Amino acid sequence: MTGLVLKLKPNEKVLVNGVVLQNGDRAASLRVRSEDVSILRARDAIRQEEAVTPLTRIYYIAQLAMAGEADPKQADAEIRAGIEPLKSIFSGEVAIDLARAEEASKEHKFFVVMRAVKRHFELEKALLDRASSNSALAS
Repeated sequence: MTGLVLKLKPNEKVLVNGVVLQNGDRAASLRVRSEDVSILRARDAIRQEEAVTPLTRIYYIAQLAMAGEADPKQADAEIRAGIEPLKSIFSGEVAIDLARAEEASKEHKFFVVMRAVKRHFELEKALLDRASSNSALAS
């Protein structure tokens, strides 16, 4: 059998095509057989105040578009504008994922954008922390 399998914890919330669903009292697995379905687990969502770095801002914009809270064309433009300056900073696997996110954004596949950038949140945080501590030492 093919399709995305969602494993939900008891009472876990999930957004499916803009509709919030909540699991019951027991863990459950659901197989999503349709293509082009927008699905976001509440635990994977970030709040606006958490979108403070370039990658988290890209993720947040994609999340809004996926949830139907932002115009897909405008979100695509903002995502690609956010990715553009990062191309000269990152290389290797991050650069590959940024290219993947850029292509997915053009096609309005915002879940792919989110997945591509989220993989690098920890690296981005480490780099920003190191830059912050280096600038504090230089002061």
